[in-house]
Amino acid sequence: MFMQSLRISVLMWITLTVIFGVAYPGITTLAAQTVFPSQSQGSLIVRVNNTIGSRLVGQNFSDPKYFWGRLSATGPVPYNAAASSGSNLSISNETFLNNAKARIAALQAADPDNKAAIPVDLVTASGSGLDPHISLAAAEYQAARVARQRGMGYDTIKTLIGENTQGRQWGVLGEPVVNVLTLNLALDEKAKINAEGGANKAP
Repeated sequence: MFMQSLRISVLMWITLTVIFGVAYPGITTLAAQTVFPSQSQGSLIVRVNNTIGSRLVGQNFSDPKYFWGRLSATGPVPYNAAASSGSNLSISNETFLNNAKARIAALQAADPDNKAAIPVDLVTASGSGLDPHISLAAAEYQAARVARQRGMGYDTIKTLIGENTQGRQWGVLGEPVVNVLTLNLALDEKAKINAEGGANKAP
């Protein structure tokens, strides 16, 4: 009786392992890669066989010629995808306030003539610490600085912002947001095109 129960238990273990440990993950992975090839691979951005990043994970930009994203609370470095977390600090916490003040000072130093109110998402971290998006207001706040640093027209920068804006989810949830990484890549591409156009002009 014991050996029969043991045999049944072992067979059930092997069967369930094959079904749920091999077949099910294999089928779902194949289906995901077939139907959603980009998303299933992490929504990676690839340029000339080089992986630049992911549309789902922010990066730490501090050069004035780029748009800056949100602060990141991940450790030991910002936007560490292996350590997604928020700070869980209240608005009265000294560390929270110092981080916000430091970002405000950096934004003002990069664009001292900009007297507009700084959008709150530029001085706070998201719950995941990896948010790749900023609000339209945050992008527009930085537009004049980036235009000046790049030697581009303000209208050109506004157009690029619009092209990298994602609308409300399903048209109703949330607010439109701008993907910082794809916007900055578009800026570099535009600068490259402008440079090549200038180089090709007859002297």
